[in-house]
Amino acid sequence: MIPTREEMYAALEARHGRERQKKFSEAAVAVCGLGGLGSNVAIHLARAGVGRLTLIDFDNVDISNLNRQQYFPDQLGRPKAEALRETIHRIAPYCEINAVSAKITDDNMAELLGDCGFICECFDKANQKAMLVNGVLENFPGKYLVAASGMAGLGSANEIVTRKAGGRFYICGDGHSDVNELGTLYAPRVAVCAAHEATMILRLISGETGP
Repeated sequence: MIPTREEMYAALEARHGRERQKKFSEAAVAVCGLGGLGSNVAIHLARAGVGRLTLIDFDNVDISNLNRQQYFPDQLGRPKAEALRETIHRIAPYCEINAVSAKITDDNMAELLGDCGFICECFDKANQKAMLVNGVLENFPGKYLVAASGMAGLGSANEIVTRKAGGRFYICGDGHSDVNELGTLYAPRVAVCAAHEATMILRLISGETGP
């Protein structure tokens, strides 16, 4: 039997405190890119009781994703945004989810991100990362942006940190490991970076703006 909304949020309040959980419940976060980073980030935020999530990715679930992304074999071929929405609804049935199967561009960025005060960059490719970061910093100075840089290979997980890059912009990762140079990504190290991103989002929602 699925708990009621009241039961779910009472349990979260007991863990997080009423005032902090109220902030989480009222927050709207956009997760841009739903691969190893974004699928983990979204699930972390949903488990914390974030009230509204916008999940954005233009890709479909592929067998190559299963080594590190939060999808299942029976979801192969489905749009990532829809598959992840289904998974999150099993975890957090009262989370309001806007699943968007589209590619973020300069032209649609305002429409896709406009209602979200917190934006999490979780793209794989450098040019997509740069496009989103530059677009948000230039056009949405009032929004908080948390991005990622460096989580490839099997370097120590302790190298992954969160740092404030200026203003409302934060970067998580080791800052140097490149999948094109190291050849692959491993689920645990990607998940560590995703946890840094999700934690920073929750801290920002709580009003804690230090790195």
